[in-house]
Amino acid sequence: MTDLSWLTARPVAHRGLHDLNKKCWENTLSAFERAAARGFAIECDVHLSADGDVVVFHDNTLDRLTGTNGFIWQRTVAELAALRVGGTEDHVPTLHELLRLVDGRVPLVIELKGIPGHDAGLVAKVGEILRGYAGKVAIMSFDHWLIRDFAKYAPGVPAGLTAWGDQDHELEAHFSMLAHGMSFLSYSVTHLPNRFVSFAREKLGMPVITWTVRDLEAVRTTFAHADQMTFEGFDPDATPVA
Repeated sequence: MTDLSWLTARPVAHRGLHDLNKKCWENTLSAFERAAARGFAIECDVHLSADGDVVVFHDNTLDRLTGTNGFIWQRTVAELAALRVGGTEDHVPTLHELLRLVDGRVPLVIELKGIPGHDAGLVAKVGEILRGYAGKVAIMSFDHWLIRDFAKYAPGVPAGLTAWGDQDHELEAHFSMLAHGMSFLSYSVTHLPNRFVSFAREKLGMPVITWTVRDLEAVRTTFAHADQMTFEGFDPDATPVA
């Protein structure tokens, strides 16, 4: 099994080390630089632009983060670069820009965001971009139709299932994805413990990171039932687990 100890060695900054979108906004180069400078791994979200490139952005729509109407998939990279995130100097970055900025200093955990009808080619493009990157990087998604393409278009890149839920029908759907070469899980801390995560971690030796940890109770739940946390809104280096 591939050594993924680097994935859980340090807390993972959720959408970078932002300040809950006060001055430093999520999924911006500023937030990513802050995380890298502190030695935190970085989680981020990616979509396809209208011209087929990969941009770092969480929402399907542009309004919350840029104050602009429309959908992320309707804009080109150049158009997105012209938009300011949260009224700051930061623009919507490309995955290329993120990789150049981090340059292997800390691990990256990239979540691919599916939009039915508007995500064809996303996995292939991410795989193409990552082939030229020498740093530690993993990919993951909630979207099963994207995960099924991971092994084909991003071979050799550690692949994860992002998931939540503790009901039987939810867990059975997650179990079905283990057939698609999963290397790790990113699981909602609010739904731990559960039998799926316990099986993957204890029987398969699969590392588990949690999302999104915002308080001490969630920190404790993480380290009781998983291996590392994806956090925001506090300094994990100053937060005792005990």
